[in-house]
Amino acid sequence: MNEFQGKRIVLGVTGGVAAYKAAELVRLLVKAGAEVDVALTAAGAQFVGSATFQALTGRRVWQALWDERMDNGMAHIDLTRGATALLVAPATADFLAKLTHGFADDLLSTVCLARDCPLLVAPAMNRQMWENPATQRNVAQLRADGVSILGPAYGEQACGETGDGRMFEAGELFEDLYASLQTKPLAGKRVMLTAGPTFEALDPVRGLSNSSSGKMGFSLARACVEAGAEVTLIAGPVTLATPRGARRVDVQSALQMHAAVLQAMPGQDVFIGVAAVADYRPRQTAAHKMKKGTDSLTIELEANPDILAEIAARPDAPFCVGFAAESRDLATYAEGKRLAKKLALVVGNLVQDGLGGDTNSVTLFDAAGAHVLPPAGKIDVARDIVAHIVRLMERHSGKH
Repeated sequence: MNEFQGKRIVLGVTGGVAAYKAAELVRLLVKAGAEVDVALTAAGAQFVGSATFQALTGRRVWQALWDERMDNGMAHIDLTRGATALLVAPATADFLAKLTHGFADDLLSTVCLARDCPLLVAPAMNRQMWENPATQRNVAQLRADGVSILGPAYGEQACGETGDGRMFEAGELFEDLYASLQTKPLAGKRVMLTAGPTFEALDPVRGLSNSSSGKMGFSLARACVEAGAEVTLIAGPVTLATPRGARRVDVQSALQMHAAVLQAMPGQDVFIGVAAVADYRPRQTAAHKMKKGTDSLTIELEANPDILAEIAARPDAPFCVGFAAESRDLATYAEGKRLAKKLALVVGNLVQDGLGGDTNSVTLFDAAGAHVLPPAGKIDVARDIVAHIVRLMERHSGKH
């Protein structure tokens, strides 16, 4: 994945113990193709030295307001010219106050004042400093001024206390920064997805399931958040981290997933059925662990609800997208599923290409035909699917 290929990020690092996370963030950004220029305050250098950032970026670190490397002596102006974004992480209480009131007494504060790109800050401080009315007034004013506030998180702090004020982790900042730079074609839209397998219990320890990892559904949830949607993710039994900005509902069985979908359905604009929902469940579930007996065991099964078909048939149906994971004859089965369930789009793949892995190769089936996407990581595939959904929704709305 090269999310930041061709982009230049200016990273401001101020004097907080969370500065060590900034080093990891730099590593992630560079790995994703970004050029990173670090502007390090004198206090920030007390926690992580310039040599660390220079080694990670392959570029000189900026510290002095009067740095002579700029021919015109105007590093405070030229650093953000042509930059994609300016992110300050960590942003201390002192630095937030300086930003709010327009102070420009060092390189980083002056760069922020003279910036020519979006400004984002990741607060990091003791919980009482964060809760202080002065800090809250400053944050409110920065938001009103168009500054994006990333965090803070709740958790254990370096001082030993627990509460709000902990800086987001590097991976979280990476995702939030990427999302902030994307267009928002799904802004104002509500999207619900199902993801992962279901587990149909035979007894307290055994059950029927499948090898779906949930990675495709979780990637789609993240891509929808990036596109500006309000996302509800109904997740089967998987251990994946919840995508940033999504609301997650955990379920086990197909019946639980069906109930959760119906409960969350009012007001949804898009429904994407990614989950590998079991078609059948045991007619009876044993109250206690079944013991080994004869050489064979007969289990009577009964059909589970077809969640996607039921939602698509509603008079108030949202824009519905289905998934078809097949072992053969993909085009026949996927297109058949689209027509039978009257879906706007079916995403099809062969199980050997994507089930359980980190990459996928899919074909999109809609009324205009089949559209093959190149093999890629699941998050990249997810972003392409979301872009296709947006185009289909725009065409649909244009007909009315």
